[in-house]
Amino acid sequence: VQLQASGGGLVQAGGSLRLSCAASGSGISSMAWYRQAPGKERELVARRFTSRATTYAESVKGRFTISTINAKNTVSLQMDSLEPEDTAVYYCNARRAFSATEYWGQGTLVTVSS
Repeated sequence: VQLQASGGGLVQAGGSLRLSCAASGSGISSMAWYRQAPGKERELVARRFTSRATTYAESVKGRFTISTINAKNTVSLQMDSLEPEDTAVYYCNARRAFSATEYWGQGTLVTVSS
């Protein structure tokens, strides 16, 4: 599985950004976005399963939305009401059914200025 992420950039607090991630490969059971801020561990932001179920970090609930766009193996992360605390490198992630292997895309930097 290969992941190609796009989006990110610099935005003022209160603004919006959209990240997209396209996966090549089969058997994908879920896709997600993680983020890692300087000096912090990587954390889950949101995950979307092929069943359409989603899960979000508490800190982004009501502000971020993960969804499938067009093809089944492409997800977007709509980020609204961005806060400086959302500043991080965001990573796309995918998992296959019945496998413990994690697949990662290249990180994309999101910077929110106050």
